[in-house]
Amino acid sequence: MSKKHGKHLPGQSQDGGVTDAPDRHQAARSRVPSTAVWAGAADVIAGTVPAALGGHRPAPIRVGPGIVAVEPGMRVDLTAIDSDADGGLDKVWAKEALSRERERISALQERLYAERARSLLLVFQAIDTGGKDGTIRSVLKGVNPQGCTVSSFKVPSSDELDHDFLWRYHARTPGRGMIGVFNRSHYEDVLVVRVKELVPDSVWQGRYRLINDFERLLTESGTVVIKFFLHISKDEQKKRLEARIADPEKHWKFDPADLIERKAWDSYQQAFADALSQCSTPHAPWLVVPANHKWFRNYVIARTIADTLEAMDPRFPKAAKGIADLKVPN
Repeated sequence: MSKKHGKHLPGQSQDGGVTDAPDRHQAARSRVPSTAVWAGAADVIAGTVPAALGGHRPAPIRVGPGIVAVEPGMRVDLTAIDSDADGGLDKVWAKEALSRERERISALQERLYAERARSLLLVFQAIDTGGKDGTIRSVLKGVNPQGCTVSSFKVPSSDELDHDFLWRYHARTPGRGMIGVFNRSHYEDVLVVRVKELVPDSVWQGRYRLINDFERLLTESGTVVIKFFLHISKDEQKKRLEARIADPEKHWKFDPADLIERKAWDSYQQAFADALSQCSTPHAPWLVVPANHKWFRNYVIARTIADTLEAMDPRFPKAAKGIADLKVPN
């Protein structure tokens, strides 16, 4: 083998014989032990973790009027929550108020992005036609795309199936300064897999605890988690499916499989109720939003997000000393 293309191990000659030559690479590594590398990076690492994150604090989630907050340990009965409720609000007023809430969200999001100390994760779950896409599009209209990411989770890929069930979700959680949106979420793994019997009961039942641990990790790391369940009635779902069939411009949104899924309505409602009951915690509570009326749904969710961001009170970072005295040359 030529010298140009040959490879040999340190301490070994090109012909395979052992030599007494020192391993120069190993010598270089030994002069900088791994602990010293970490120690040298300590200041850099510490600088990325804001002091405000020391110690766990409950998320300052402010719930809009008409939304049902699931108390920890509460057994949820979705049939007892009116999906047609509108909080006694006027439709015209609510649509005008939505514009004001959007402006608040945009202004506060700019401060959150500039502060770069915490993040906000918005989780949306609903049965088919529940309004996840429409809600996200309406409520976050006007938000700077640079400070917001939307992740939609479909059937997992082969690569995702090779990892634990939370792997693909954790990879899409928002970094500091960002608003992250989950259109469907880690709850699919205690909903769809349960109804379709894709895994044994013992597997999905054990995931409630893991989900709670996952969300606690996020909140203790500076991410406020708000989880919205968009609650519609079976009759409302029928109307929305019929509207998609009747309108050629909505055919792309219609999947014949939705009709099969509709037959499992009761099973899905029970799966949703159990997930809400098992995974509503002080740090990441579930919020049930009556969602038959889209105008009501959009307003109360926008207000919840805006009020929560306000409670987080993100601040613009302090300007560098003397910056106000600088002059821009001609």
